[in-house]
Amino acid sequence: MSDAFSIRVVSVSPPAGSEAGGGAVGRITVREFEESFPMDLTYWSVEKYRASWSQALRVLERRDDATSCLISSITDPSTSNFVFCWPLYRSQDLVYVQDSIIFLEGLDEDFDPDEPWRFVEPRSTVAEEGHEISEWQTTVDEVRDFLHRV
Repeated sequence: MSDAFSIRVVSVSPPAGSEAGGGAVGRITVREFEESFPMDLTYWSVEKYRASWSQALRVLERRDDATSCLISSITDPSTSNFVFCWPLYRSQDLVYVQDSIIFLEGLDEDFDPDEPWRFVEPRSTVAEEGHEISEWQTTVDEVRDFLHRV
């Protein structure tokens, strides 16, 4: 698949033994950038990840300066320390994508997995330590194209 932008599940492994869960592998594509990532399935199903991604991408359509977030792996927030995600920052027609972690213990309120974008830090291109944050760029139209195909 040669989409300019996409996020999808590429494989699912069955849970070990009789326990619920298991794992999956997702893949995000932002133009020339493509990366696979592990997805924990003990808290969310593949279907829940997909529904969350669709909702998060719709958030980008609402405003020219919207911030959203694609959760790449989540375990139960009531017993976890962090959530892995791909923050999305819209600036007019451009969308900037980063790879990040939301640390749950530092939040002012309980993490809401149905609105993860509320817990994403404002966009920065330089980390506290002074190094450049990796970031990839796409357009709102490329995100819309993907959203309307899924």
